[in-house]
Amino acid sequence: MLPFLTPDLCHAQTPWPVRVVIVTTFENGADKGDKPGELQLWAEREHLTETISFPGNEHPILSNPEHTEIAIVTGMSLVNAGPSVMALGTDPRFDLTHSYWLVAGIAGIDPKIAPLGSAAWARYVINDVAQSIDSREIPKDWPYGIYPAGAKRPASLNGADVHYGPNAPYPIVFPLNAQLAHWAFEETKQVPLMDTPEMRAYSAGWSSYEATKGKPKVIEGDSFASDLYWHGNYLNQYARDWVKMFTAGKGIFAMSNMEDSAIAASMVRLDHMHKADFKRLMILRTASNYTVPPTGKKAYQSVEEKYPDEGLPAYDAAWHVGSIITHKIMNNWDTFKDNVPD
Repeated sequence: MLPFLTPDLCHAQTPWPVRVVIVTTFENGADKGDKPGELQLWAEREHLTETISFPGNEHPILSNPEHTEIAIVTGMSLVNAGPSVMALGTDPRFDLTHSYWLVAGIAGIDPKIAPLGSAAWARYVINDVAQSIDSREIPKDWPYGIYPAGAKRPASLNGADVHYGPNAPYPIVFPLNAQLAHWAFEETKQVPLMDTPEMRAYSAGWSSYEATKGKPKVIEGDSFASDLYWHGNYLNQYARDWVKMFTAGKGIFAMSNMEDSAIAASMVRLDHMHKADFKRLMILRTASNYTVPPTGKKAYQSVEEKYPDEGLPAYDAAWHVGSIITHKIMNNWDTFKDNVPD
C-alpha cells in the first residue's frame, strides 16, 4: 500500500499515465473474497493489487502495479458520483488526458428491451431535471405528472427551453461518442453472458414482454440517471418518453441508474479543464433487475425484491464485457493513445 501522499508530494511526483479508468459505484463488503459488488470482480480478475489512498473519496483507488489501469468506487447516486469523478480528475498523481473511462455498473432494465444479465453500451446519457406535480392532482389526460421545465404537459417540449445539452444551464442530454460506443458493441456483441435457472425463473414474471424470454445479450441502449430510485409502469413510460424526447427520437431507454449523468457532467467539465477527454467516456450498464413489477404485482410490492443470484450475473456481465474493451485498449496502446476507436 502506498503511504498517504501530502499535497507537496503529490505535486512533486511525475503523474502516472493511466490508460483505462474503471468507474464503479459501490462495493458490498471487502474488495476481494466475499459477496461481490461492482468493484470486486475487477479487483480480483484484473489483478488490481495496489491500494492508493484517495483523500477526495471514501474508498481508495485500486491499481495494477504499472498504474496504467485504475478502478474507483464513486458512491451511489448523483450527489456522490459527480464529486468523486471530479476529485479523481483533478488529482495530480494521475495523468488522465489520454485515459479511457469505463463506467461498469448494474442497473434496472426496461423489460421491453432485453432480459436480466444483459449489457448495454450507451450512446446517450439522460438526466432528470424536471418539474413535477403530485400524481394525485395531474389532469386526467396526462400520463404522469413529470414534465420539462416550462413545457405545457408531459412528453412534450412545447413551451420549454430546448437548450438542454451538456453546457446548458440545465444539462439533461449528454451525447456520448456514438462511434466509440458502437465500436465497443461490435467488439463484444457475441460475448456469452451468464444465464442461470434462477434468472429464468425470476424473469417468468415478465413473460408478457417477448424480450425477457431470450438469453442475456449485449446491446446498444441508453442510460437514464436519476437520484430518485423509481419503479413502476407509469414512471417507466416516463423514462421511455424522456429519453426519446431529449434525443430527438434517436435514443432508446434501456437502463435506469443513479450516477451516469453526474459522471458525464463531471467529464464535460474535466474536458474543459484539459484534465480528461469526454470523447473517451464509455458507459456500460448491466441488468440486475427490471424497472416495472411482474404481472400480478403492484410496484410497491416488487420494488424491494432481491436480485436473482444476488446480482452476480449483472456483476459478471459488467466485467466480462467491459474487460474485453479494457484489454483491447491496454494491449494496443500505441494505436489507441492518440486514436479513439471508431
